[in-house]
Amino acid sequence: MYILQYCVLGKSEDSIHTWNDKGITLGKLEKHEEAIVCFDEAIKLEPENPKAWWNKGITLVQQGKYEEAIVCFDEVVKWNPEHTSAWYNKGTALAELERYEEAIACYDEAIKLEPEYLLALYGKGNLLGKLGRDEDAEQCLAKARELQQC
Repeated sequence: MYILQYCVLGKSEDSIHTWNDKGITLGKLEKHEEAIVCFDEAIKLEPENPKAWWNKGITLVQQGKYEEAIVCFDEVVKWNPEHTSAWYNKGTALAELERYEEAIACYDEAIKLEPEYLLALYGKGNLLGKLGRDEDAEQCLAKARELQQC
């Protein structure tokens, strides 16, 4: 049963915002499959809406469905190339699939857009370390630690 249906009064059932809000609420209730159905409905109504794609991607990551999540984050940056958290989350999904170079490239995009993005700096530093690029890893992690102290 869609609990948010009772909370979002005054909004059309066919509204992208209604479907997106339902999906968010269901995700918080850990009803991930139902949440994805809602995000899919929002995407059907407005395929170029990065918010619905991002929410679907996050929900898929929570389920460990990294390949599907990457597709969603690709859609987000297609419609909003400056969406730093989409770049970061795509990088995280790629890292889970051990596609480290691609993940680092995504973290780099996030850092380029937001140079003090700590999660992206730490993610990149950790992956550089996994790849044996210790000097680069230490520089990246040192920058993140320095920013964190500010």
